[in-house]
Formats: sequence, structure tokens, C-alpha cells
Amino acid sequence: MKTKVFITPYVLFVAVLALSSFASAQQHEMQEATSSSSNLVQLVRAATRQYVNVNAATAAGYAPFLGCVTGSDHGAMGVHYVNGALLNGELEVSHPQALIYEPSNGGMRLVGVEFIIFADAWLQSHNNNPPVLEGQVFQFVDSPNRFNIPAFFELHVWAWRANPQGAYVDWNNNVTCTSE
Repeated sequence: MKTKVFITPYVLFVAVLALSSFASAQQHEMQEATSSSSNLVQLVRAATRQYVNVNAATAAGYAPFLGCVTGSDHGAMGVHYVNGALLNGELEVSHPQALIYEPSNGGMRLVGVEFIIFADAWLQSHNNNPPVLEGQVFQFVDSPNRFNIPAFFELHVWAWRANPQGAYVDWNNNVTCTSE
């Protein structure tokens, strides 16, 4: 025995309305996520514009740390210029602990920043929660690590060089340690 299903215009209208509302909500969430991440990138860009010239960074207390960091299988991070005075446990978007430069034509090109917070001090005063900056949760790097420093939290922000993997991913395939 065959059963026939009749779809009335009303049922069809409700189904289409529900699907379009769902799609609209998803698009709104994606726009919010994009604007939130874009907001942090823009804030970092504005705060570090003064350091496009590496000489301005060194005059402000930033110094190269460990040379150019390159990935074993893809991408690089570049040369981290760290300001030791900013490794004080404070977290401010306008004062990144490290500026990241890429060697280029005998000079250095600003490509991003890294926020660095030592884990012991942070966890003691923040109820074991990782740092969060403009909605971005920091990654934990345990000790021992390849940098020979205590455990820390870090967040890369590629504000000056697009990263095809995302603005907050550590390795950037568009950055190289070989001078062009």
C-alpha cells in the first residue's frame, strides 16, 4: 500500500523560513567571528605601526632573540625581537612582548607580533585559566621547550603579513628566513 505525502504551501513556507533563518544566523556568527579576529589584528597593527622600521623597535628596548625561527616542514615565524621589560605578566594589546620580523633585502620587515606570558605567574593570579586577548585564547608551551625558557602562554598575531592558515597560527607559510 502506497502512502502519498502532501506538502501544503504553508508547510513548505515554514520549512524555507526555518532554513533561511538558520543560514542567516550562521552567517551572522561568522561575521562576528571574523570581525572579532579582524579587530585584534587591526588593534595590533595600530599599536605596532611605529615599529615598521626595526631601528625604532631596538630604540624602544626590543632585541633579537634566537635568530630566525623556521619550521622543519613548512613556514616560519621569523626573527623575534623581544622586550624583556614587557615580560612582566601584564597583558596589553598595545604592548606585545615580541615583534616579529622577516629578513628581506638585507633589512627586516615587520610581519607580526607574539604575546608571551610566563605560565607560573599567570596561573597563580588567574585561577588556572589561560590568558585571552580580544577573544583569542593563548596556547600553552610547557618546559622544557626548544627556547630553554620556563613554561609560557603565547599568541601570535600576523598583523603585517597574511597567514593562509589564520591570523593566530604559529607558523606562517608566507614568511621565510631566507632573505629575498
